[in-house]
Amino acid sequence: MSTSIPLSATKAEAQDEGSSQAVKVQLKLREMIFSGELQAGARLTELAVVERLGVSRTPIRAALIRLEQEGLLQPWPSGGFAVRTFSETDVADAIELRGTLEGLAARVAAERGVVGAVLVQAKQCLDGIDQLLQALTLNDEAFSSYVRLNAQFHGLLGQLCGSPVLQRELERVGSLPFASPSGFVVAQANSSQARDMLVVAQDQHRQVIDAVERREGARAEAIMREHSRLAQRNLREAVRSPDDSRKPVMGMRLIRPN
Repeated sequence: MSTSIPLSATKAEAQDEGSSQAVKVQLKLREMIFSGELQAGARLTELAVVERLGVSRTPIRAALIRLEQEGLLQPWPSGGFAVRTFSETDVADAIELRGTLEGLAARVAAERGVVGAVLVQAKQCLDGIDQLLQALTLNDEAFSSYVRLNAQFHGLLGQLCGSPVLQRELERVGSLPFASPSGFVVAQANSSQARDMLVVAQDQHRQVIDAVERREGARAEAIMREHSRLAQRNLREAVRSPDDSRKPVMGMRLIRPN
């Protein structure tokens, strides 16, 4: 006895598969942009991407639109898209926006109280960073671990406030080009001040958790606003430093000095 599959279910499965394909194309194109394989100003059309990646036009169209929404692409006057460039001010503004939202999230968490389980996770994350910073120098593996734990902590900070609206906006701004919490940390990986800057950042992490626990909203907000200043400093040094020994930031060729 044959069993028929509802048409609605088949359609839903097809939509899910198409969405998954679009995400894969989006990630691949983003990687190509940041690696320099697709250079600043390069024009992208659906047909050209079809030929390059061997994927159908529907997921490619969706991926290109998403990358435009992220800010990596801009519409081309005669059709299609072009890889964007960014001024130093553009990137600084994105970092400033993240700092403002994280400050608001910290203040809301302090004023409303937090879920204990999330607070425990945040402290465990910071314990992991403390262990990394016990070493006097950090190798590439330690830096990679720091970037992972730092991203985890900032994500938990968004959860601490208990606001789906704020959490969604934090995720959105964190996806803006170069605005992620560790966006410019790797630029300092080989510098003599690398560990010192991470120690300062870690102290700010600890201080904001202390302020949240003490229900000191204004202090918590101010700490996170100040915390974003470290990323601003790393941005300025990455743009202006001629030191080739520094680790390159992915996509650095897309940023032009003011």
